[in-house]
Amino acid sequence: MPRVMAISLNRLKASREVESVDLPNCHLIKGIEAGSEDIDILPNGLAFFSAGLKFPGLHSFAPDKPGGILMMDLKEEKPRARELRISRGFDLASFNPHGISTFIDNDDTVYLFVVNHPEFKNTVEIFKFEEAENSLLHLKTVKHELLPSVNDITAVGPAHFYATNDHYFSDPFLKYLETYLNLHWANVVYYSPNEVKVVAEGFDSANGINISPDNKYIYVADVLAHEIHVLEKHPNMNLTQLKVLELDTLVDNLSIDPSSGDIWVGCHPNGQKLFVYDPNNPPSSEVLRIQNILSEKPTVTTVYANNGSVLQGSSVASVYDGKLLIGTLYHRALYCEL
Repeated sequence: MPRVMAISLNRLKASREVESVDLPNCHLIKGIEAGSEDIDILPNGLAFFSAGLKFPGLHSFAPDKPGGILMMDLKEEKPRARELRISRGFDLASFNPHGISTFIDNDDTVYLFVVNHPEFKNTVEIFKFEEAENSLLHLKTVKHELLPSVNDITAVGPAHFYATNDHYFSDPFLKYLETYLNLHWANVVYYSPNEVKVVAEGFDSANGINISPDNKYIYVADVLAHEIHVLEKHPNMNLTQLKVLELDTLVDNLSIDPSSGDIWVGCHPNGQKLFVYDPNNPPSSEVLRIQNILSEKPTVTTVYANNGSVLQGSSVASVYDGKLLIGTLYHRALYCEL
């Protein structure tokens, strides 16, 4: 497919094979069959999953089923994933969720931000989580010319967020050219109701984004450059780059352990297998834990790796109280006791 033809084999790590790193207490999560691209966990142990992402040229195990948001209570003895109801008036048929982020307001209201690609367009949907009803109340759809190809978001207020654009263009052919020419025009945008601005640029393909527990730093994964960028956040919400951590894998979504500040990364060891799907040689999975990213020598540990026999195309890894959730671009999801 064109997307792969446009990307050099080195950027895709096309020759890389993964050596298994197993965790002893893991099982696949029932009810997640067609992707769990992003996961965000509230302090009370409620985990949100973005499920069913579809993209031109990307494999799907449920091409005709709309996406949805699932929830799992990690405080339960045997947690199960349940789909959340979404309020009337929201177009469920075209719901195509990608990156997600939660924000808890001073009055304990929980907001869920969802990158959405209805008919492959780009919006950010803001919902209020109604815990008593296990439902989401749709509040607002955000569209903006500075959000042409949104991948992920990290919420910093009730209608305020940082978002990554994995491409500068929204048009498929121009995206292809941009990738082929390796323009490094992908960026990070700050959005608020009264100000929208580009706050970081020069990425090959900006992907996962998250914020440190002390709210001082923004972390951005550049998937095709195999890097994590550390950016300092300023009072005016602008960002300046502090450092870049280079890795040997395609880094997708970033999750933060709120207790330690460690970064947990869902990675694609071999991007070619991800884009050119072969059931006999499926995409592998890899989870990295990064400790002390601000130090001279951060510690990078491979916590889990699988050749695709169990889990294909890991895109996110999130931890809560000794439990690890691993989501995928279009496959299953794994629940592990650490």
